Amino acid sequence: MREKIFNIIQIGDKSNRISRAFDIFITITIVSNILVTFLQTFEELDFLSGFFFVVEVITLFIFCVEYVLRIWTADLLYPGMRKCRARLRFMVSFDGVVDILTIVPVFFLSGFVIFRMLRVARIFHLFRLNARYDSFNVITTVLYEKRNQIISSVFIVVILMLASSLCMYSVEHDAQPEVFRNAFSGVWWSMSTLLTVGYGDIYPITTLGRLMAICIAYLGVGVVAIPTGIISAGFVEQYQRKSSISNIQDADIKEIAEIFVDRRYAGKTVGEVQDEQQLTVFLILRDDLSILPQKDTLLKLNDIIVIRGRKGVS
Repeated sequence: MREKIFNIIQIGDKSNRISRAFDIFITITIVSNILVTFLQTFEELDFLSGFFFVVEVITLFIFCVEYVLRIWTADLLYPGMRKCRARLRFMVSFDGVVDILTIVPVFFLSGFVIFRMLRVARIFHLFRLNARYDSFNVITTVLYEKRNQIISSVFIVVILMLASSLCMYSVEHDAQPEVFRNAFSGVWWSMSTLLTVGYGDIYPITTLGRLMAICIAYLGVGVVAIPTGIISAGFVEQYQRKSSISNIQDADIKEIAEIFVDRRYAGKTVGEVQDEQQLTVFLILRDDLSILPQKDTLLKLNDIIVIRGRKGVS
């Protein structure tokens, strides 16, 4: 029973009707909860406050039940850990933190402002859709794989922002003491300039300041293009590498190929995938490791398996 519940709520097996129904149900629940949160801010809809309250209570109750079940099956999500450690690992994960931050504020709606602000955390439930649909999941996968390059590019942006803000403050402070009052005013201007937003509330009036602004604006175009190019290249690589295992039977695989493991087959053993898809798994690439597969080896999300179609299978 625990394994069945795990496959339904954690893995999202699209070949299972119950799992697909749960995916649709939880998606509707998340969207309904967030929609109600927005509609409650309209004074014109005060006459529906009772209905909104009922919907909010029902959806939060569903979140509570799902949270308990996900903790109960956490040891299956992290098979290499003990039950207590696996459950703690889930509770401090992104999904676990979002779940608890969504549930807790309902008990303190009339309390401190910080608890009422935590209601915003339920919006982050939309990221849970990544776990349900492979097309969305590609985004998080690309960001994770290119995280080092993205962090480096953001670091470059921060350095240029600080440098340009201090330069502009030095040049414009005497001419505009009320506008460029301190270094933070320069940071605000450099942010809007480097990121090509250009609010126009702060701008240089001296000749030297305007010349510097032209150079910084050109730098901003290039700086914004750096992370954009990294992410775009990551998408291209991901889509070239990502092949759906469900379409293997329809392809004539005569040579060895690499297959990207999505959530449909994450959690299944190598033997189960081989029997279902009529293929042979030679190697599993997991992070920086190369694993020789056994029939009882569990596949994990984002694994790459090196396979070859069996003879006679089209």
